[in-house]
Amino acid sequence: MTETTQARMPMTMRADLGVDMVLKDVYVALFADRLCVLEGSVVIRRPEKLLLADARDRETFFAESRYAEFEKEKLIAQYKDKVHDIISATVQKVEPATGNAVLLVDKNEIYLYKNEQIPGEVLTEGDIIKIYVVGIVNPDRKPAIKISRTHKDLVKRLFELEIPEIYDGVVEIKSIAREAGSRTKIAVCSKDPNVDCVGACIGPKRSRISKIVEELGGEKIDIIVYDEDPAVFIAKALAPADVIRVDVAEGDEKACTVIVPNNQLSLAIGNKGQNAKLAARLTGYKIDIKPENPVD
Repeated sequence: MTETTQARMPMTMRADLGVDMVLKDVYVALFADRLCVLEGSVVIRRPEKLLLADARDRETFFAESRYAEFEKEKLIAQYKDKVHDIISATVQKVEPATGNAVLLVDKNEIYLYKNEQIPGEVLTEGDIIKIYVVGIVNPDRKPAIKISRTHKDLVKRLFELEIPEIYDGVVEIKSIAREAGSRTKIAVCSKDPNVDCVGACIGPKRSRISKIVEELGGEKIDIIVYDEDPAVFIAKALAPADVIRVDVAEGDEKACTVIVPNNQLSLAIGNKGQNAKLAARLTGYKIDIKPENPVD
C-alpha cells in the first residue's frame, strides 16, 4: 500500500511494530477484520457506518450551534433598543417554590426574579404589568434579559409615560430616591414659569399620579420641587416634616445639619429612618437631623 493510500485511510489507532510486538499481537487479536500492515505499523480502519454516524453527529452539532447563535443574535437585536426603558409584559405563571414569575414579552419567556418584584405585590397569571429593562447579561455567551420592578428608573419612565409635560421636556426630573413598595421621592422643576411642575405631575383630580401609584401597587410618592439652593432643596426633601433651618457644611463635603421642631423630629427621620435616608439620596447630602430644643 502506498503512502498516498495510507494518508487517505481513516484511523483510530496506530502501533509501531518495532517498538512493542506485544501491543501488535493485542491489536491483531482484537481488530483482525479491520487492520493492515503499513511499513512496520498496524493501522486500524473504522467501518464506513461509523464514519457516516460521525459525520451526522458533526452536522447536527454545527446545526444546533448555528441555531443557538441565531437565537442569541435575535434576542440581542430585539431588546438592545429597549434597554433602560419600560415595556409591558403578561404574567404567564408564578413558581410557588421560588416566587419567581415567568413573563411573556413578544412571545419570549423572561424571568422576573422574586428580588426584582415590588415587596408585597402579588402577581397572578394573566396580569399585565410594566417592567424596566435593566440590560442584557452574558451577551457573548448565553444572553438573558434582566428586568426589574424595584429599579428607581421604573418610576422615572412611568412619569415620562403618564405626564406629557415631562415627556416634552417642559418639566424635568432632577433626581429620584426609592424604597420599592414603600415610598419614592422625586424632585422636579419647570422650565416654563407658567407651568406648575407639581400640578402637572399630579394631574386633574390626581388622575396622572393615581395611575403611577396603581402600577406600583400603592407605593407612596412625594413630589418635591427642586431648588438650586442646597439648603432649600434639603428642607423640601424632608417633607412632610417642617424644617426650621438647614446648615450646610462649608467646603467640598456634602453634609448638613437640619434643625426641626421637637414634635417633628420623628416625622423628619421617618419609620426606621426611611424619610431621612430618602432625602439624603435625593439631594446627595449627608443629613444630620437635630431637635430645636435638645432634651437631656
